[in-house]
Amino acid sequence: MPETMQRTAPPTLQRPVALVGLMGCGKSSVGQRLAKALSASFVDADDEIKAAADLTIPEIFESYGEAEFRALERRVIARLMTGNPQVIATGGGAFMDPSTRAVVSEAAVSVWLKADLDVLVARTSGRTHRPLLNKGNPRKVLAGLIDQRYPIYGLADVTVESVGGQSHEAMAARIIRALEEDGRAFAPEVA
Repeated sequence: MPETMQRTAPPTLQRPVALVGLMGCGKSSVGQRLAKALSASFVDADDEIKAAADLTIPEIFESYGEAEFRALERRVIARLMTGNPQVIATGGGAFMDPSTRAVVSEAAVSVWLKADLDVLVARTSGRTHRPLLNKGNPRKVLAGLIDQRYPIYGLADVTVESVGGQSHEAMAARIIRALEEDGRAFAPEVA
């Protein structure tokens, strides 16, 4: 859309938008702004998982292990793909699961919020609610996760670089532009 033309109303989602990426890339914080800009609902899959289990994510990991957490995550994300299109922040490991990835691919438009290591370390430092970062040096853990997960995140429909120092609203606007270029998320405009 040319810069001189301004949209009078936000585009209408026709499919869910699933945000994927490592912890700290902005899925929840940017996702909320994205949903607001699109006049859509926002849901954080981790919040839905906690509600379904009536436990925190660290408690689920500690009591049942990562495999059971991932099974619950698969079921919750599959449920979130139904109903009205919305913006969904997925957990950092959700897109790694082939079954979850297939559900997202079928029902939604996936957007990878790609961030470099320094941005991720800065955004996650000092936080204790991320079980995978509580197992050693967070920088080394994140570097290992980048090596392991970025090739899979690269399978997302759309990639948007999450940069440090950019406002959540500016990032949401960049995602909307990328989704418009992709063409699958929005209902066609009626002239």
